[in-house]
Amino acid sequence: MIKPIKIGALALAGALALAACSGGEEASDSAAGGEVLIVGTDLPIQGASADASKSTNEVVALVLEQAGGKAGDYSVAIKEYDNSTAAKGAWDDAACAKNAQDHVANTNEVAIMGTYNSGCAKIIIPVANEAGLLMVSHANTYPGLTIEWDAGEPALYYPSGARNYARVIAHDGFQGTAAAQYMYNELGKRTLALLDDTQAYGIGLADAVEAEFTKLGGTVLRSGWDIKAGSINTSTFEKVKGQGADIVYYAGIFDNNGVQLVKDKTAVLGDNTVFPSMAPDGFSGYPTLREMPEAEGLWMTFAGKSLDGIKKGGGAPAAFIDAYIAKYGYEPNSSYAVYGGVAMQVIMKAIAASDGTRAGVLAAVFSGEPICLSAEESVSGMGFCLNQETGDVDTVTMTLQQMTGGVETDIRAIEVK
Repeated sequence: MIKPIKIGALALAGALALAACSGGEEASDSAAGGEVLIVGTDLPIQGASADASKSTNEVVALVLEQAGGKAGDYSVAIKEYDNSTAAKGAWDDAACAKNAQDHVANTNEVAIMGTYNSGCAKIIIPVANEAGLLMVSHANTYPGLTIEWDAGEPALYYPSGARNYARVIAHDGFQGTAAAQYMYNELGKRTLALLDDTQAYGIGLADAVEAEFTKLGGTVLRSGWDIKAGSINTSTFEKVKGQGADIVYYAGIFDNNGVQLVKDKTAVLGDNTVFPSMAPDGFSGYPTLREMPEAEGLWMTFAGKSLDGIKKGGGAPAAFIDAYIAKYGYEPNSSYAVYGGVAMQVIMKAIAASDGTRAGVLAAVFSGEPICLSAEESVSGMGFCLNQETGDVDTVTMTLQQMTGGVETDIRAIEVK
């Protein structure tokens, strides 16, 4: 059974009563009984992440529907924002920048649920910060968004001097450490080919993997991979082969030319029975990857409780997945989609504890009683409290998975030592 792993618990006390919420795809300006408060979801709706984003918005909608349309005394609705473009097929800097301004300009909007990509979050957080607008992510794992990591971080994202950003998933300082320890201690690998996708998430994750693998005594051969769609990376793997690496780690997201990357690795180094590979949760939830024969045997980590773990855990979280299937006719296609629901639960608790203003919603998260979710009330089955200084969760669940028969199969929990 997957269980929460406490890592540096912050001993936060108190929990607010669970508040309800409701919504739809577009928010109206008013409703019977008063003004409707808007929560914006900010996701890449086009391209490789489209399926995961669709599931995320559906999970959020179901959380709101089940709660009956209210957060405390307030009616709540959803407005969906797309931070991707058809041309790029992924999140886009300009789209994220435009969304940031649109969130702020929508005066009824009191919180943002998102983003999926950490690079997009870097653009939106400072704009929302100056407007005093709460942002809660279900999937951003780049460490520097909340803790000291790269130069000037995290202060450069908070120009007002106060925090407005939280996340309901552990950052990559934990995931990178767990992956490095597993590859070195349990797989017995000593020379790691570490490839990153040159973006914020991938670089931050690679930094964490490299630091821990080197600390353990291993050798790291680090390079970037070509993320341009259709680009060939065989020369990178030929170099890896010549340098004597015995495992490869993909630090990045599958959106970034992942299909070709996995094919090129297999062509040059062999399948995962010959030359193993490992990937982070940036490779999780992609039907295309699951269908690739080259992905069979791929080791993976998920910085939370996976969909498989939620279902096996039973109780209210598993019942929520059943309700999702009954409503939409299929399972959420990404574990992160469920965490979108968790982020919305946090936002709705904040709204219920507020006076209905942006300032009040923000204050409910970063002052007063800490916002907590129990393992039973959280739709992920993962209980936690939010650290009011950093916005991070105080409980870390790390799941080891392996691709078997086209399924991301849970193996066990990983302890980060």
